[in-house]
Amino acid sequence: MNTTTPDQALSGVLVMLLVDYATPHRPWGWLRLAQGAAALKGTPGLLFAKVMGSGQDGGFSLRPSSSHQGLVCMFESQQQAQAFIQGPQVQAYRDRARECWVGLLDITSVRGAWDRQSWGVTPPNCLNQAVDDNTPMAALTRASIRPAKAMAFWRRAPASQASLSQAPGCVLAMGLGEAPLIRQCTFSVWRDTSSMLAFAHQGAHHQAIQAAYKQDFFSESLFVRMRILSMQGDWQGQHFDRSPEVAHA
Repeated sequence: MNTTTPDQALSGVLVMLLVDYATPHRPWGWLRLAQGAAALKGTPGLLFAKVMGSGQDGGFSLRPSSSHQGLVCMFESQQQAQAFIQGPQVQAYRDRARECWVGLLDITSVRGAWDRQSWGVTPPNCLNQAVDDNTPMAALTRASIRPAKAMAFWRRAPASQASLSQAPGCVLAMGLGEAPLIRQCTFSVWRDTSSMLAFAHQGAHHQAIQAAYKQDFFSESLFVRMRILSMQGDWQGQHFDRSPEVAHA
């Protein structure tokens, strides 16, 4: 899958998949979580993959969801990422979902690492299309929380979650995790850059980030901003189409 070394930034096109499994198919979803990235071995162009769980109702609760999951994949090119989205592996998720959302994204800015692997912005030669600067944006924040700091981190989570769900311009948000207490990830989609930046620099979320740095909550972190190249599916009662226009309820 990934042949780079930790001091070489990993760069490509990102696929995000969010799924809420229909009740009869939850055991299939649990198996996907147990298998992790091994189930995607051999996928053409795949550089990085994580299968992640979520909190209750797809939120940021310590209580795990029995139905919500996320899939994060990076591909060498947009063509390979689109082939994956249109292929049988993603279709298997759709077939078993109550709701499923899939986004294709290019990385515009990034800071940090995931599993000691740094990321870089998407090279222009990875893309098949010109990207409109007015396209909807997305953000991914990921952190490994020091075990001794976990309770301090989670005390701030409810206020931060509430501020995200109520933030103007945020049309989709989900909490993800590799381990319920100490490896967390947040994914959100925004109507525009200004809405995303306004949220990042004020309110409970901003206070939580400041506290995290001041109190050294994280042993590793990754902050990524992305443009939406395409998105499709349904999530939290909203429908999203393939165009760069954000969903209509």
